[in-house]
Amino acid sequence: MTPLTALVLAGTRAGGDPLAEHAGVSHKALIEVGGRTMIERVVEALAASPAVGRIVVAIERPELLDGLGGLRPPRCLKPLQAMPTAPGGPSATVAAALGSLGTPLLVTTADNALLEPAWIAEFLAEVPADADLAAALARRDAVEAAAPDTRRTWLRFADGDHSGCNLFLLAQPAAARAIAFWQTLEGERKRPVRMVRRLGWTFAARYALGRLPMAVAAARLGALSGGARFSIVALSDGRAAIDVDKPDDLDLVRRLVG
Repeated sequence: MTPLTALVLAGTRAGGDPLAEHAGVSHKALIEVGGRTMIERVVEALAASPAVGRIVVAIERPELLDGLGGLRPPRCLKPLQAMPTAPGGPSATVAAALGSLGTPLLVTTADNALLEPAWIAEFLAEVPADADLAAALARRDAVEAAAPDTRRTWLRFADGDHSGCNLFLLAQPAAARAIAFWQTLEGERKRPVRMVRRLGWTFAARYALGRLPMAVAAARLGALSGGARFSIVALSDGRAAIDVDKPDDLDLVRRLVG
């Protein structure tokens, strides 16, 4: 496979992030876990992956990364640069990065603090060769086996509950159509009726009743994204679905690291 560029989304919300405020920092990416900031942990995992050729961190103020030892040698031996986030949310930033960096592009988030090179390898190995884009999920039983007390958002498919792992591969240029569709959905997140109408009432009803197979959901989302071939990969380690969105998550991740 062509060496990947890895994009790390490290920006903060326009009105600030409650968890960052809780931790006393400006950005969630700067919260410490096990003696290192989360952004350092994520970058070090990416740098240790043989598949990754360079790393780009998207953040509003690149100077916030200055002085973080995990972003430079000897901990990070891969080329690393910063880019500004784009107005309009994470999807707009990914679209901007895709336009300038091209494919293949591996995307993750700065709060994916438990990220391991082995998960990246497993994910990339399982992505079909003809996929335009892919997303990593983890099964509920694997997540709860790794952390019985975790509270996650579950995607309820006919073939089992899953949770997202904040790990995506934009493999081919056609992935841009899916990102554009994501931007549309992100813009309609406060208008659920319009969002459901766009997805399709039958599709939404089958999902709500837990009768939608994961492969059918992937095919439907791909079709709505202008025919992009979308694949879902289930990772074996349930810890891959544990990111840091709230204080309970932070406590859990610190316990797992400790």
